[in-house]
Amino acid sequence: MNNKSFIIFMVLLTVVLAGCQNLTEDPKGNLTPVTYFKTQSDLDAAVAAIYQGFAHDYGFGFTAGSACASYGSDDMTTDPGLNKGDMRQFDELNANSTNASYQEQWTAMWGGIYQANNVIVNYKKVTNSTDALVNAAAGQAYFMRAWCYYNLVRNFGPLPLVLGQLDVDARPARSSVADVYTSIVNDLQTAKSMLPPSVLNQPGIAGQPGKATVNAAKALLTDVYLTMAGWPLNQTSNYALAATEAAPLIGQYTLVSDYLKVYTTNNSTESIFTLQFNVAGKDDMRSFGCSSVPLEEVALNGTSGWDDYYPEINFFKNAPKCKRTDQTFYTTIKLINDDKKTYTLVPWNDTRTNARHPYYKKFRYGLNGDGLTETDSTILTMAPSTNKALDVIRYPMVLLDYAEAIAMSTGPNQASYDAINLVRQRAGLPNLTTGLSATAFRDSVVYERAYEFCGETTAQRWFDIVRLQLLPKIIAQRDPTENPIPAKYVADPSTRYLAPIPLNEMDLNKQWSQNPGY
Repeated sequence: MNNKSFIIFMVLLTVVLAGCQNLTEDPKGNLTPVTYFKTQSDLDAAVAAIYQGFAHDYGFGFTAGSACASYGSDDMTTDPGLNKGDMRQFDELNANSTNASYQEQWTAMWGGIYQANNVIVNYKKVTNSTDALVNAAAGQAYFMRAWCYYNLVRNFGPLPLVLGQLDVDARPARSSVADVYTSIVNDLQTAKSMLPPSVLNQPGIAGQPGKATVNAAKALLTDVYLTMAGWPLNQTSNYALAATEAAPLIGQYTLVSDYLKVYTTNNSTESIFTLQFNVAGKDDMRSFGCSSVPLEEVALNGTSGWDDYYPEINFFKNAPKCKRTDQTFYTTIKLINDDKKTYTLVPWNDTRTNARHPYYKKFRYGLNGDGLTETDSTILTMAPSTNKALDVIRYPMVLLDYAEAIAMSTGPNQASYDAINLVRQRAGLPNLTTGLSATAFRDSVVYERAYEFCGETTAQRWFDIVRLQLLPKIIAQRDPTENPIPAKYVADPSTRYLAPIPLNEMDLNKQWSQNPGY
């Protein structure tokens, strides 16, 4: 990774970062790599700066930056026109290296790695604090560096391993996927040894929601091992490691009884790691509210929907019949009448609608309705910016990872059935049929995960498609009215599992080879 790109980015970052994660640390968090920390407040500010980089459109504040690749999945599509070109490229499996939105995710993740390295290299120089406080801060840096690399390697494949400070003219080579995963695992193991067990009972030590804990590191490591068991590494021995890592977390969290409340409240009993947003601090979450609202829906306050994302038609049609499905999808469109006071209600596939698709109900409302408020027949208010926190890791992810990992390592047992059934019961579904083979059980977990996490910017559905090489199946099930996929990728989608390296990075690093197919 070229460090000149980092420096330009960090100058901009210093200007725009403020207030994210509900933190109050000194803004000296944006330290240069040659600066070391003298006090605990310096160190805490540097940790805050890591998180701050993700509460913006170029991080995880909007689908265009964080979930662009997810549009290749069946749980997300976008308008065939309007200003959705960057997202539509991925929906059509036809992205290119100049895609501006995906450049934003690349930049945000490398900015996080840069800031994390700053902490990791310098944290031991703080001498006026306690080991517990210093280690808790460093542990978050290790966790966030691992999380950034995990996002990057799944999207881009081989990457330069930048684990310290580089000369400004350095041009590190791209390391293998295996080496990147080794580094991720090492960072998470280190984070586990340094992080506190809870953000709730350790005032002064990661004492706010939004900061990593040892449980977050265990949960992320579980998911990492599960991914390593699939494509491209196919290291199936990691299924057992995933099960072992997840086991201590089972029973420590409680699923919210009402699925929809997961998306209208913050930091619930099933939240394990979240990113916090704050409209007043200009760190707003914009994947809720207007983003997944039909273009033709207009609230009484005059605000209209954006049509950014919604599920593919057959993904919606293949959903299980249950309460969770009813709470997930929005299928009756409210068209405001000429009087600007009343509405005509039409089905999602009515010719008077723009997209003729269902939408996501669960993303409409934001935090306690700061995105959208409505009755059965009226849309009262709508806003594009919300205070809704993003659950990067929720307990259902651990439960489903655990269930799959057991099944694929030792075969389905009672513990694996218990784990998936907790998720199904909350959804309003009967318990899973017993006696399934390991593969059939895994497929049931993948199906459950698709609808538990559909449309979320953490891209769980897309990464399942990638690690299990499911694109041929997904394409075959695609409704012909969706945005068209070029015939060559329908015939052979094998090069579509990775995104292209951004062109400006390829220009700066001439020794790199672009990902196949781009």
